[in-house]
Amino acid sequence: MKRTHRYAAVVAASGALLAVTGCGAADMTKQSSPFANAKGAKTVTLSVQSWVGAQANVAVAQYILEHELGYRVDTVQVDEVPAWDALSQGRVDAILEDWGHPDQEARYVKDKKTIVAGGGLGVTGHIGWFVPTYFAKQHPDITNWKNLNKYADQLKTAESGGKGQLLDGSPSYVTNDKALVENLDLDYQVVFSGSEAAQITQMKQFAKQKKPFLSYWYTPQWLSQQVPMTEVKLPPYKEGCDADPKKITCAYPTTPLQKYFNADFAKSGGEASAFLKKFRWTTDDQNEVSLLIADKKLSPEAAAKKWVDGHRSEWKAWLPK
Repeated sequence: MKRTHRYAAVVAASGALLAVTGCGAADMTKQSSPFANAKGAKTVTLSVQSWVGAQANVAVAQYILEHELGYRVDTVQVDEVPAWDALSQGRVDAILEDWGHPDQEARYVKDKKTIVAGGGLGVTGHIGWFVPTYFAKQHPDITNWKNLNKYADQLKTAESGGKGQLLDGSPSYVTNDKALVENLDLDYQVVFSGSEAAQITQMKQFAKQKKPFLSYWYTPQWLSQQVPMTEVKLPPYKEGCDADPKKITCAYPTTPLQKYFNADFAKSGGEASAFLKKFRWTTDDQNEVSLLIADKKLSPEAAAKKWVDGHRSEWKAWLPK
């Protein structure tokens, strides 16, 4: 979502699983894979964030690494910021979907040089505030943040303490929402559902009953195919407007999602490193796999196999020559 989730998420681009999306705030770096950085072994360890789009990336990469290149692949679920620590320490080899963490990039890529950029994923992420399209059609002016207070009473819930509810996903996502509510003087309360999966469940329940809701959300995300949503325009994003999270009053940026590798893995990771550098797919590809996992309830491996079987020419181009 997705989703930093200051450029959130809530995963992107993405769905349930891992909570998919989402994932607690605990530092998981101690739970490293026994195969990470294994000398002389044909293994690779991938970080999996807690939104389904990120799980879809890893599922397809893992399937091809194992079935086409003969690797043993281990996956470790780590929250967004701790994942950078794990990557720097070699506890994991690669992050396949990062939504933008400038502080971590400056520390590990520019200063310590223990992490290197792995190229774009091919998917562009965007976080924002959304309402269901059926409500936006009834009340077109809600798509401007200046009119949100007008609808606060209609968006109240038992959890929002007499104010309108702004539904967020996991507390582990880095979001600007609490600061935005305060700084824009909005009569709303940020309510965390706990995970991307829980957030999706609540949004689907609202939609089934045609109730209005306001939610922190992101694209790409498979749910948008089932519950069409319309973005509420916040004050426009400008470079540097989010530099001080406490004073922020602007929208989230649009973020080309990036891959990052442990520096040693990037140099000596062999075919796995070469393959992951070439791994680049589309929003439609990611949503196709995410939908199979989160909505159709296929296992990640089965969803990956289904996609791989139907897109041979696409992934063949990712294989090392």
